[in-house]
This record gives sequence, structure tokens and C-alpha cells, in this order.
Amino acid sequence: MTRWWWVRHGPTHQKALTGWRDVPADLSDTAQIARLMDHLPDAAVLISSDLQRAAATADAIQTKQHRLPHEPRLRELNFGIWDGMMFNDVAARDPELSRTYWEAPGDVRAPDGESWNDAAARAAQVVDALNDEGHSDIIAVAHFGIILTQLQRASGKTAYDTLAQPIDPLSVTELHHDAGVWNVASVNHIP
Repeated sequence: MTRWWWVRHGPTHQKALTGWRDVPADLSDTAQIARLMDHLPDAAVLISSDLQRAAATADAIQTKQHRLPHEPRLRELNFGIWDGMMFNDVAARDPELSRTYWEAPGDVRAPDGESWNDAAARAAQVVDALNDEGHSDIIAVAHFGIILTQLQRASGKTAYDTLAQPIDPLSVTELHHDAGVWNVASVNHIP
């Protein structure tokens, strides 16, 4: 069995859509980071998105884990030209498309961006490859959308239902994989 410990990066304090824009995380809550470190297994491999908010969070929580190279396929959803825009500005610019993007996630793409299914597929490539390597514990520091795509995979819920699930900064979502079968152990746990 492989236990996936999905950690959402530290808070960014961004009010606009933040996908592939490379903004820093606020890692000043050292008490919460210490609790997170205590909660995560030492005998694990540690991987993160290559965006600085995830990579810096991985640096902050790393103890004895073996660090793997940063992985661009674990980046947040690519919002294309919406990245950096406020939600109301996105809705004004693309009223029907933006509504469909959130209400019927799947193959709907943001302009010059990607769909939910695109992001899920690229993240699944990383997850499947690491599952095949036979690790017992994998800590993956990633983003709201990517964690949700993997939660959807493990839970079997629809993308729409999964999008309603909060994933807070510095929270842990634990998913188990055993011989092709996924189970959800915990979601949005804040140590």
C-alpha cells in the first residue's frame, strides 16, 4: 500500500485567481508548520510542484524525507488568461464560459488554459509513476486544484461535487492506494 500525504502549500493571500503565476507562500506560522512536520511520516519521499509557493513549503516541512526533484505536472490548474484576474472580472469577461468552467468541470478549458480533466491527467501521470515505484509513504506538496483532482480519483465523486470540498493552506489530505484501489483516509486535516 502507498499512503499519499497531499499537503496544500502555505497561504498566498492572493484575492485573484492564482494558477501558474509564481507567487510566494506565507510561511510565517512556524507553530502550524511544526505541527504539520510532526504529523507527516519521516520515512517518506517528498515531492512538490515547481512553483515557489509549493517548493518553499516543501523546504519548510522537510525533516528526514528523501526529496525528489520539483515536478511541474503538480502545478495548480492553468487558468490561462484568467490567471491574476478577480472572479467578478472573469465572470464579466466570459460569463457563460466561466460559469460552465466551475459548474460543469471536466473538459471545459479556460481561455489559453486547461480543463479539470487536463490537470487531473497530468497529475495522475506523476501519481501513477510513483505508485509503481513501490513507496510506502509519499508527501506531495501541491495546490488546491491538483489535490482535488486526486481526491476525486480516490473518492469516485464527480468533479463538481469534489470542487465543493475545502482544502485549506497547510492542510493534509491522506489518500491510500493499494493494488489499483483508492481509499480516502482524511480530507483537509489541519494538524
